[in-house]
Amino acid sequence: MRMQYGDQIRVHNWEQELVSNAGSPNIRLLMVREKDVCWEYCEKLEGNKVRCKFCLKVLNGGISRLKHHLSRLPSKGVHPCSKVRDDVTDRVRAIIALKEEGKETASAKKQRIAETKPLANVVPTKPAALCVETTSPISKIFPSGTQFAPPSLSDRENAERSIALFFYENKLEFSVARSSSYQVMMEAVAKCGYGFRGPSSEDLKTAWLERIKSEVSQQSRESEKEWSLTGCTIIADTWTDEKSRTLINFLVSSPSGTFFHKSVDASTYFKNTKFLADLFDSVIQDIGPENVVQVIMGNALLNYVDVGNHRIMQKYSTIFCTPCASQCLDLILEDFSKIDWVNRCILQAQFITKFIYNRTWVLDLMKKFTGGQELVRTSFTRSTSDFLSLQFMLKQRSILKHMFNSPEYSTNPAYANKPQSISCIDILSDDNGFWRGVEESVAVSEPILKVLREVAGGKPAMGFIYESMTRAKESIRTYYIMDENKCKTFLDIVDRRWQNQLHSPLHAAAAFLNPSIQYNPEVKFLGIIKEDFLKVLEKLLPTPELRHDITAQILAFKKSQGVFGHVFAREARNKISPGHWWEEYGGSAPGLQRVAVRILSQVCSAFQQIHSEKRNKPDKETVADLTYVNYNLKLASRMKAKPIETDPILVDDIDMPSEWIEETENPSPTQWLDRYGAVLDGSDLNTRQYSNAIFGSGNDHLFNLDRC
Repeated sequence: MRMQYGDQIRVHNWEQELVSNAGSPNIRLLMVREKDVCWEYCEKLEGNKVRCKFCLKVLNGGISRLKHHLSRLPSKGVHPCSKVRDDVTDRVRAIIALKEEGKETASAKKQRIAETKPLANVVPTKPAALCVETTSPISKIFPSGTQFAPPSLSDRENAERSIALFFYENKLEFSVARSSSYQVMMEAVAKCGYGFRGPSSEDLKTAWLERIKSEVSQQSRESEKEWSLTGCTIIADTWTDEKSRTLINFLVSSPSGTFFHKSVDASTYFKNTKFLADLFDSVIQDIGPENVVQVIMGNALLNYVDVGNHRIMQKYSTIFCTPCASQCLDLILEDFSKIDWVNRCILQAQFITKFIYNRTWVLDLMKKFTGGQELVRTSFTRSTSDFLSLQFMLKQRSILKHMFNSPEYSTNPAYANKPQSISCIDILSDDNGFWRGVEESVAVSEPILKVLREVAGGKPAMGFIYESMTRAKESIRTYYIMDENKCKTFLDIVDRRWQNQLHSPLHAAAAFLNPSIQYNPEVKFLGIIKEDFLKVLEKLLPTPELRHDITAQILAFKKSQGVFGHVFAREARNKISPGHWWEEYGGSAPGLQRVAVRILSQVCSAFQQIHSEKRNKPDKETVADLTYVNYNLKLASRMKAKPIETDPILVDDIDMPSEWIEETENPSPTQWLDRYGAVLDGSDLNTRQYSNAIFGSGNDHLFNLDRC
């Protein structure tokens, strides 16, 4: 690498040692010095282990793994340090960047120069001159006079390099590159040509922030126009930021989309019933009580405050308070995972993924066999991630077995004969019941995951959740048709959450008014939910004037009379959303039409959002504007995504769950056996008899629901 030196170089402390010696021919000595810098942040342990001095976490892999830990850059298998100081993070990131800068050998550089010459059609005769023409972006990060200028970089490669350095210098998550606005920005800048300069910090904070906020507000106002017809849902999304503050984000959802309203720091008053009731009251007044159909709250709010059953319900008789369906469904999956034999499958699967993801060679081999696909699947919660990962591992069953039995793996003494490797091979065999347990876990969790997908996508799902839960229970019942005890175990969990926490009269009323359900002869529960439907109708039509002729309208709808029975209406029952169907064909029953459209246009879930990053202490008004713009841009991007291309419960932006990736300090090859002991010494088992053969009879204490 050709280096140039300025006449004066003034760099402080550690930067001086690294940068001023960058041109030394003894680049290997520089690498040694660079590696030594980070030893002050850790304690050397036995073997290749180190202990971080900030969070006291023990890491396998020595100083290299520690650097990724301290840099807090997304890195598979390396959990970022939660207590490291920002100045240390900046220092380590710079070290990593410099290491990459001097990493290539002379032969590798010659090879790359040879490969790029034909493309550029240039034969450089003076490498020093090229350094002047092509200035590496890293020299701008460290303005010391020393320039790192790889002469072989094409314009495209140099642009990508500059973008990468921008991400690293500013601690941007790599997932930013997946945002819809990222590529739009790149294309817009490219059209400006050479010499374009981006907006200044002051312009971003003032003129452009105000302009974008105005555009986002205009989109929100367009959505408000439909509220008088469809009504809307207020979503209270509670979360805790890095400063342990309890924040409540208020969003407003209707068929045209979900919009961020405002964020409130409720840390001091979170358990104060009156404060929270007044807070919700103010938000309802902002939106307009006549527009609000329901308020969806997370479990944290419902547990601490009885806002739903007191203040809001009493003051606003036409507004419903409902729990978040996504949270309740996740709790069902969490209860599933607490059943001992299901938990055993999860622990065994995690043992395998930890072994693979913590060994680079094994991880590369796995991706070679899977075509680059990951084994672990990430969602917003641990329980959902667990069952999604089990589901994908089951799909890769034959590939995993083939990989561990392949000559490429079995002839590698560094891995094949290790105790943990032998345990993985034993788990993956068909002899100990692991795969049969995974099959059952996937079979009973998939119906719940399917409902979760339906309610978590941000679309109006109120008219479908009752039927979806009924179908989920029926799927579990059908799967365990020959095993009454296990069937009862899972259905009791579902019923307990559904009846006591998730089910709302509003769900039943929406199912009753959904034409695809009302006119389906196979549906058997309409008689059961009619009472709930009438209670909701009474609440939304509180006066005799509003209830005028409502009985005749209900009868016409049920018997498919008039426009309800028109050929167009019949053909559209299963083709368009139920709310839209009522808008088009419910005009002959105006009172019932208004109620139906408002109920069927609502969401069921406060689906997870991405919260704001910390910033360098701007004023409160700027923070509020930034939060408003950021949330609404995220929501708009989510709504534009095509359902066929995205799974609403899969998340790429979140690091893989540590339970599936990170090994314990002293991993035991048989750690998943510890809590099960001799009961695992079974012979070949029939899938339907799995629990009885391994855990005893169906009345065994392991299936006592009080223990779940």
